[in-house]
Amino acid sequence: MHHRQLGPFTVSAIGFGCMNLSHAYGVPPSAEQGERVLRAAIEQGVTLFDTAALYGFGRNEELVGRVLKPHRQDITLCSKGGLAGVPDASGILKRVIDGRPDTIRRNCEDSLRRLQTEVIDLYYLHRWDKAVPIEDSVGAMSRLVEEGKVRILGLSEVSAATLRKAHAVHPIAAVQNEYSLWTRNPEIAMLAACRELGVAFVPFSPVARGFLCDAVHDVGSFEAKDIRRAMPRFEPENHARNLQLLPPYKALAREAGCTPAQLALAWLLHRGDNVIPIPGTTRVEHLREDLAAADLRLDANLVGRLDALINQHTVAGNRYSEQSNREVDTETF
Repeated sequence: MHHRQLGPFTVSAIGFGCMNLSHAYGVPPSAEQGERVLRAAIEQGVTLFDTAALYGFGRNEELVGRVLKPHRQDITLCSKGGLAGVPDASGILKRVIDGRPDTIRRNCEDSLRRLQTEVIDLYYLHRWDKAVPIEDSVGAMSRLVEEGKVRILGLSEVSAATLRKAHAVHPIAAVQNEYSLWTRNPEIAMLAACRELGVAFVPFSPVARGFLCDAVHDVGSFEAKDIRRAMPRFEPENHARNLQLLPPYKALAREAGCTPAQLALAWLLHRGDNVIPIPGTTRVEHLREDLAAADLRLDANLVGRLDALINQHTVAGNRYSEQSNREVDTETF
């Protein structure tokens, strides 16, 4: 496994996003299957694991904590707060963005308990609560560092301007935003800001929520709780247009001697030494496929043709619904 630097940590060049094991894409796999995937990731040399209080309303952290506890000293463990499940009047958990200092502290302490660890290596603000100054939320997170509950800080789904404000309060080691061939928003300002400030950039959804794996052909088959149902790019008309990108894309993958998923990940790794993608999967064979992308070398001509084929001008539909776009702070084209 190749390695990259994330703050003070040397981590695998490709990390593992644990969300899929408990959350987001319909009925999650069994706990036993989740354990198999996590153990396989360890065996394959993955040292960067990413979870959050939100995923499965804590169940993902419990799974990750239980399985990875014996390997705790050998991995960089990341989680997120400021977005979690809160019971409503009837006791049903609802996702709530809350960046108030007391909430961030409570989220962190809950995560520490579920993860069965005394310290979280990298703790992200999952969403910026726009009702709370970013300086207040990051200030609360900095106190967690001072107390030894967290080692370094990160932000998720933010703009370059918000990163700079936060970084002035306490050094930010990583930003986690969506980035892939079909989501280019970080190229507006975030990638440059991260390079300037010495911040690692951690792309989530690096294979476009399965699209760039050539795994999404029938959007009508999505399960009821699959979050892609609410994403404009997967609406039937937009999806039909986007499917036209796949044949030439797969041809480029064949030319590179790799799978479509590996090409998407290799493209990201070529965006800069500070870029560390975190693909997720529920299957061991897909995990191994993803990790092999770290060995690929793409020539400039192939990268140029990829850029021209799939970008913000050729992809149909927004990445998020209007409601979801209001919840994030990332730049848009």
